[in-house]
Amino acid sequence: MNYEYLLLEIKQKVALVTINRPPVNPLNSQVFFELGHLIGELEVNDQVGAIVITGKGEKAFVAGADVKEMASKDIVGLNLMNKHSRNTFSLIENVNKPVIAAINGLALGGGLELALACDLRICSNQAKFSFPEVGLGIIPGGGGTQRLQKIVGQGIAKELIFFGDMIDANRALELQLVNKVVPQEELIDEAFNWARKLAQKPLVALQMAKVAINHGSYVDLESGLTIEASCFATAFSSEDAKEGLSAFTEKRKPVYIGR
Repeated sequence: MNYEYLLLEIKQKVALVTINRPPVNPLNSQVFFELGHLIGELEVNDQVGAIVITGKGEKAFVAGADVKEMASKDIVGLNLMNKHSRNTFSLIENVNKPVIAAINGLALGGGLELALACDLRICSNQAKFSFPEVGLGIIPGGGGTQRLQKIVGQGIAKELIFFGDMIDANRALELQLVNKVVPQEELIDEAFNWARKLAQKPLVALQMAKVAINHGSYVDLESGLTIEASCFATAFSSEDAKEGLSAFTEKRKPVYIGR
């Protein structure tokens, strides 16, 4: 498929996906469609072990949804656009490979929701974050009210969503909204290095760890432990688990094959 608003580069088993709608890379229906389609392709690509998502330029990661498109729709059209955004973010959250958001600037509204759907978030020291929706008479509709509170807690989530205030990279790090802050010029290299390290790890173990954490966060403890036990059994039965355990006892470096 040819992508109008996405750029793709694959090297060393890392897929770098760039949202290309400068200067602020807003999300419209076409971006949601393309991003969902591309994530599906990368999921079954054996040459990809990890994914990095970023925005074109230095001004914005994604400065929200395309407000002009939203304003032009009736409630039926808006619900359909919202459904597309939710489905795309869920695909990113549950794709069977680790996904890192490299946040290079503004991450507002839908852009912050996109970052929250990723497994890990690295931002530049110029990044800024906000959920401005309440000030526009709406609320986050792409999972922001749900994913944010699981990362920063309910009280902070309400503060950020109710007030809509902009926070900088250091505050985002304090709230554990991001995993790491780096200088702007180092952002893509750092995100790529994290992704490259993850791509070298046993794929089934990463997949099962992701399933256990993601699905376990939505259920009670006992149900979560049941999910973990099932994922543990799946990982343990993989060829890479046998290789990893053998390599440990034989005091050698394991050679993983992704199965």
